[in-house]
Order: sequence, then C-alpha cells, then structure tokens
Amino acid sequence: MGRSPAPWDGEFSQYFARNARALRTTAYLLCHDWHRAEDIAQAALLKLYVAWPRLSRHDALDAYARRVVVRTFLADNRRALHRREHLTDTPPEPPSATGDPDQRVVLAEALSAVPPRQRAVLVLRYYNDLSVEETAHVLRCSTGTVKSQAARGLATLRQRLEVTCATTTSASSSTRSTTDRR
Repeated sequence: MGRSPAPWDGEFSQYFARNARALRTTAYLLCHDWHRAEDIAQAALLKLYVAWPRLSRHDALDAYARRVVVRTFLADNRRALHRREHLTDTPPEPPSATGDPDQRVVLAEALSAVPPRQRAVLVLRYYNDLSVEETAHVLRCSTGTVKSQAARGLATLRQRLEVTCATTTSASSSTRSTTDRR
C-alpha cells in the first residue's frame, strides 16, 4: 500500500515542470558541473516541496526557490569533503544554442575562479537579473554586501578574462609565426 498523494502534489508538479530547468541552470552557473547542479536543484526542489503547504505567498515562489538553490550551493561548498565522482551513461545536458561556444567556455572557466559567495552574487545579479535588493534578500545580507561582493567578483572575473585573453592572443600569435616560417 502506497501513500496517497498530498493535496498540493498537482500544484507542485506544475511548478516543477515550469521551473526545474531554470533552477538547474542557475545551479550550473554556480558550480560548473551539470551533475552537481542537478543534485543542488533536486535538493532545493525537495526543500521547496516540504515547505509547500507552509508557503503563503505562491507569487514569490521563484525568488524563494532561487534562494534555496543558492543556499544549497553555498552550504554544499562549505563541506570540506564534497568532491565526489559521478559516473553515468548519459552525457551532460548540452548548452543552449545561443552565443559563441568558445566564449561561453572561457567565461565559465573565469567564473569558476571567482569565490563562491561572489559567484552567487554575480549569477543572481547578472544571470537571473535580480536587483541589488532582491539579491540581498536571497542571500540574507545587506545591499552594501551585495554591492561589494559584486564589485570584487567582477574585478576577479575581469582579471581572469584578461589573463585568458592575453594567453589566447600570445598562443595564436606564436601559432601564426610558426605557420609563417614554414
């Protein structure tokens, strides 16, 4: 005998169908690993499901769900022994078809060099397009903290991108000069 479904199962299922992919993408931008992003999104959705009957403002679910994803990522990052290997027969989810794939890879690598808390601010502010106030609410910090973390995160990102671009430029220059000598 199985348990009977909760009265809110249908409502939650609809929310899940509409938002699971966006939450997984947000998690991916935070951790740069599709398998870990899937774990983070599933954990966040499980927490959301458990809290569902207590949530009085269903109009604010997206903000609440993003907050749970970010907090799950940050909590997961604080665990010292998190590094696990995940073996699977299925390939990772393909990236979207928009933009230059090489630029996305360079940006993802540079973003991974940004500390986790700053990365969370950058993803919420510039990918999820949240205001400073909304980001502060999600992270439960002051707007000043969001601004300083964003400034530091952007500085780290710029520095990393400058190094990557300089390396790429010098590598392509040396390749061209080697080709020209032939």
